[in-house]
Amino acid sequence: MYAKSGDAVTAMAVFNRIELRNVSSWNAVITLHMQRGEVEEALAQFEEMKQRDVISWNSMIAGYSQRGFDARALILFSEMLEESSLKTDKYTLSSVLSACGNLQELEAGKQVHAYIIRAEFDTSGPAGNALVYMYSKCGGVGMAKKVLEVCGTSTLNVIAFTALLNGYIKLGDIDPARQIFDSLHERDVVAWTAMIVGYAQNGGNNDATELFRSMLEEGLMPNSYTLAAMLRVSSNLASLNHGKQIHATADKLGEVLSVSVSNSLISMYARAGNISCARKSFGLIQRRRDSVSWTSMITGLAQHGHGEEALELFEEKLSLDIKPDHITYVGVLSACTHMGLVEKGRSYFRKMRDVHGIEPTSSHCACMIDLYGRAGLLREAHDFIRSMSIEPDVVAWGSLLASCRVHKNLEVAAMAAERILSIEPDHSGAYSGLANVYSACGKWEEAAKIRRSMKERNVKKEQGISWLQIKSQVHIFGADDALHPQRDAIDLRLGKIWVEIKKMGFVPDTASVLHYLDDELKEQLLKHHSEKLAIAFGLLKTPENSTLTIMKNLRVCNDCHSAIKYISKLAGREIVVRDATHFHHFKDGSCSCRDYW
Repeated sequence: MYAKSGDAVTAMAVFNRIELRNVSSWNAVITLHMQRGEVEEALAQFEEMKQRDVISWNSMIAGYSQRGFDARALILFSEMLEESSLKTDKYTLSSVLSACGNLQELEAGKQVHAYIIRAEFDTSGPAGNALVYMYSKCGGVGMAKKVLEVCGTSTLNVIAFTALLNGYIKLGDIDPARQIFDSLHERDVVAWTAMIVGYAQNGGNNDATELFRSMLEEGLMPNSYTLAAMLRVSSNLASLNHGKQIHATADKLGEVLSVSVSNSLISMYARAGNISCARKSFGLIQRRRDSVSWTSMITGLAQHGHGEEALELFEEKLSLDIKPDHITYVGVLSACTHMGLVEKGRSYFRKMRDVHGIEPTSSHCACMIDLYGRAGLLREAHDFIRSMSIEPDVVAWGSLLASCRVHKNLEVAAMAAERILSIEPDHSGAYSGLANVYSACGKWEEAAKIRRSMKERNVKKEQGISWLQIKSQVHIFGADDALHPQRDAIDLRLGKIWVEIKKMGFVPDTASVLHYLDDELKEQLLKHHSEKLAIAFGLLKTPENSTLTIMKNLRVCNDCHSAIKYISKLAGREIVVRDATHFHHFKDGSCSCRDYW
């Protein structure tokens, strides 16, 4: 009674006074020790027993598995089979199968499954659930599904369902998981959360949102993991409004200071363009920050052009003996890249390998190539690629090609494009990137040949689009977009802006138009770039003095970057533009990137 009530001191005092202890007393204290995480004390009691029943063995095996000592659980199971005349039961087998799953010991799991078949155990309960769990964790999703067909979904518990769902998620196959979810008779918050996470990880952000709404309608309250998953959905959508709603729900439920929720809030606000709210979320968990908290904040600051702050935070993290991981170093190297800190970037890259033992990934290498390329050190960038310990991929060569346009290096550009096309023959970025370098160098005929080659090979160039969210509606714009229902009003506002910023000193950068046209036509094309249309619409539809946030799928061009600086000063508004790699905060005629992007 005392043990089950959690009063360990009194339970042990009573146990120690018993002269003739029976098996039940021993089992009670073994279970108590395991529940308290006192694994060695439980083992000492178990070894002292003169007689053991199946519950004694089950308590030890289950305790080992639940406390992360899965290998010891399997060893003890082997000893049970060798030393004991007792028969195993469904609870023994469930714990052993769970241990096999946790260790991803598929062969051992199959042996236990064979034993279950030979002994004709009922698999409609714990044993069936454990089999589904084991196969799912070991990568045998097909076999797990067969077991489920025999057992029936009505007996499937949340742990087995979650494992099976995660198995399908790894395969990127979400539909079977949803069918199983829909067939469950009882679904608790863990099952709902597992399904929401499945959608979020497989790009089904709208499905995840609908499922979350359904969960709330059925009266289930989300836990910290559900809320963290939904904040990740907001991050994927870069939707500040959606994220703020989830933040409000987390606040209402008292989950806002949960580390998992706080970490997701940092990431969501950073990716949605609000770095100040990301800082606030980071500050609220000052005493409970984990490695993910630090990494999310460092990466967010780097993306928003606050490189010095990101590096200061990284050094503070190191001073607290919190080990960085490979994602942290992507943020650190990115911060160096966007500030042009070549020597610091080199130093951190060496530190990553030599001090923290992190082998460079393609992301780290792309950052270093970008670091050299932006600084005009194309030879160093090429030498770095040749010295890479991993095979250079499309991203690595693409980083080099992008730098060639800025620094007008035709020789290196041709070589980089050739390498990209040898890996991915229909890569549109290689064709358009090389054509743009030719255009930037005034080689119009060569650029035209590249574009004709693209057309002949039916290679489609990615079109630049910009979008913004106003209330619950997302408005999308393409270059010279004539389809928006309020196009006339947008044109009128944009025309006035164009006249005013030219009076302020803005000069259109016609070199940003990489086609052989006269300057007047080039200016018309520049005026109707997608981000300018989105900004004009945003200025029409959002309150004065509010921050305007625009998203773009490609890199912002020189002309737009210059124009938006003038527009921010003209309108007296902060304009945040997220392009393919970076956030630009335009305010009072200047940009957070300091014109280095």
